[in-house]
Amino acid sequence: MQGEEILRMFPEKSRYRWQEAAKAAEKLQEIRLRADMPLSILVNDRERFLDPHGKIVDRQECAARPTVGELEEILAHLCQYSIYAYADEIRQGFLTVQGGHRVGLAGQVILEDNNRVRNLKYIRYLNIRIAHEKIGVAEPLLPHLYNSVGQVRNTLLISPPGCGKTTMLRDMIRSISDGTKYGAGVNVSVVDERSEIAGSYLGVAQNDVGCRTDVLDGCPKNEGMMMLIRAMAPQVLAVDELGSLEDIQALRMASGCGCRLLATIHGGSLEEVWNKKYMRYVTEDGLFERYVVLDRAQGVCRIAGIYDGEGNHV
Repeated sequence: MQGEEILRMFPEKSRYRWQEAAKAAEKLQEIRLRADMPLSILVNDRERFLDPHGKIVDRQECAARPTVGELEEILAHLCQYSIYAYADEIRQGFLTVQGGHRVGLAGQVILEDNNRVRNLKYIRYLNIRIAHEKIGVAEPLLPHLYNSVGQVRNTLLISPPGCGKTTMLRDMIRSISDGTKYGAGVNVSVVDERSEIAGSYLGVAQNDVGCRTDVLDGCPKNEGMMMLIRAMAPQVLAVDELGSLEDIQALRMASGCGCRLLATIHGGSLEEVWNKKYMRYVTEDGLFERYVVLDRAQGVCRIAGIYDGEGNHV
């Protein structure tokens, strides 16, 4: 099915050039298209290239070089030939397409008078990130996510980029929503600011986030958390990639409303995260009861450590 989804990202007349990439769908991570530059793909963490006939090759000089016109045609196809209908997504620099796959965009920025981004034009760079669900990846964490009475512990996932924190968070959400042997299923609300957790397409989650999960797609975290608390009365609230004091303050308010919390943050270690200025409120309040650190060893994402709220190994 994922191979078919990859083919559907491209105009029908050119799909023959993507057949080999589609066959490698299970191992394919990225497709990078840059105007008049070698067409590269990432397969099992290894950069390779597609030649003009769609064959996967190792030599950069053999790679196809998509033209400006080809990029514009691919973008129009991704936007269902109505780019204006996707203006809000383009302004944020990405599109989410059917299957939960994400297309990053870069080109010339158009600014408003207040220096905020109004839109992008002359889009000449596309990065298609292939979504891969890994059902069950959170299984080793589940005994540590619940307390003795079956309640979810406030948990923060810590990881450098590319180590699987969003994949792990997604499976945690699914497990907690559906229920596990450690606790009954509960209502989970997700603020999916960048459409990476649920991978919503036309409002429908393309990834399995559980039967009791509600998703607010494309909304800033600090606003979305309070919207969901008021509207959906969640028992667990989940967000991805904390990055500001406003995010932390919104989490503290959500906790004060009785929500249990799941979140992720960029970092290489617990100490590095605790040293971020805006995280001092977290350590002072004891907001999180579990910290999970992820890393990557020999190309494989793994759980490097699980800690309690005081930073002790569990």
